[in-house]
Amino acid sequence: MFDIGFSELLVVFVVGLLILGPERLPVAAKTAGLWIRKIRRSIQSVQREINAQLDQEELQRSIKETNERIMRETAQFEQDVEAPTPAKATASAASEVSPENVQTSEKEPATTAKSMDETQSRA
Repeated sequence: MFDIGFSELLVVFVVGLLILGPERLPVAAKTAGLWIRKIRRSIQSVQREINAQLDQEELQRSIKETNERIMRETAQFEQDVEAPTPAKATASAASEVSPENVQTSEKEPATTAKSMDETQSRA
């Protein structure tokens, strides 16, 4: 905070000793030390409050940005679900089962049921 060297402290001590005298100098030094401590504590308290406020504002900004990003992603997802793009439509069409496979798969359970009926009637 202050750049006070040893020589400056010595000059202040000598002047204080000459002005206040040897009896009152220790009391004056103690009082000055108490005032300096109180001022430092007040300054530190203000700095902590400012830092806490800045941290809170940064956190609120971060939350706001995250909410906006989530809303954009949700809207994009809803758009993708409602109206698929042509590339997605062709991909989904390619993955669908062909009608021939559907007919075959529909016939198989009937065949299986028919063979089960024959097995039961033989028994």
